[in-house]
Amino acid sequence: MEERKRIVFNQQENDEDRVYSLSLRPASIDEFVGQKDVVSNLKVALQAAQQRKETLEHILFSGPPGLGKTSLANIVAHQMGARITITSGPAIERAGDLIGILTNLEQGDILFIDEVHRLSKTVEEFLYPAMENFKVDFVVDKGPYAKTINFSLKPFTLIGATTRSGLLASPLRDRFGLFYHLEFYEPVELKEIVSRSAKKLNVILNEEAALEIAKRARGTPRIANRLFRRVRDYVQVKAGNNNISIDQVKEAMSTLGIDEYGLDELDRRLLKVLHQQYKGGPVGVETLAATLNEEVDTIIDVVEPFLLKIGFLRRTSRGREISEEAIKVIK
Repeated sequence: MEERKRIVFNQQENDEDRVYSLSLRPASIDEFVGQKDVVSNLKVALQAAQQRKETLEHILFSGPPGLGKTSLANIVAHQMGARITITSGPAIERAGDLIGILTNLEQGDILFIDEVHRLSKTVEEFLYPAMENFKVDFVVDKGPYAKTINFSLKPFTLIGATTRSGLLASPLRDRFGLFYHLEFYEPVELKEIVSRSAKKLNVILNEEAALEIAKRARGTPRIANRLFRRVRDYVQVKAGNNNISIDQVKEAMSTLGIDEYGLDELDRRLLKVLHQQYKGGPVGVETLAATLNEEVDTIIDVVEPFLLKIGFLRRTSRGREISEEAIKVIK
């Protein structure tokens, strides 16, 4: 059961995702599928900065995991001909770690901070002057011996990615010049992504099979590619070839415990608990998490967004409620 859960619900990029993302990730903004409004506005910002020969403004990408925030950051770096340094909020534990990263940036470089909402308050405050004035003041020693060392930085672009934009402090959020929110993908867009991945990996995948994978991918490219790789493994072992049919996709999804809506074990458990144990709700998310023996962040960041999108769950001021459509599915 745990193995099934990880396929869909470990939406953070794992080692296998990282290996394949290097070959499957779009290299240019024209290759990026979906997010039309974001891509259109980003193109304008990139072209304007290039025409003026200026450093691009700081960018904040928000949205659920796996929608392409890291891919877009790499595309921005590629389009600007800039070097990109990638880190994450939890990885920058001390102000000294941040200063080390910032002082190594060259003019026009990109600093990408994933999970930027998880930066510590101390580190976050060092970012303010760095983003605004490209300067950092670092205090050494204490008491009467304390002195301030001023570091001048070369103009750079900070790209932040967050799944919880509401947790960003206002002073940090206000220092981003460009804001882009990524939405869940439509099945037809995910079908194009899966088909492109199949072509790159020399797998024969017809349109019906690609669409079937796309429909079960929870509107998320990372999950679409992950499911595609699991189907490829299944067909290779069961049939001994790389020619995937829609029937084989359905068989593979059945073994993985992923239904036609893209729901898997944790989704169904949550909906059943809401329906059977709490009479449909409303119930607080902390209570739900405790009942399911899951982290609250997992429920909020990973499970709820898709259930809300497809109308299986309602979020009210009093708690979470199940919808009539969801009750029909889990019966």
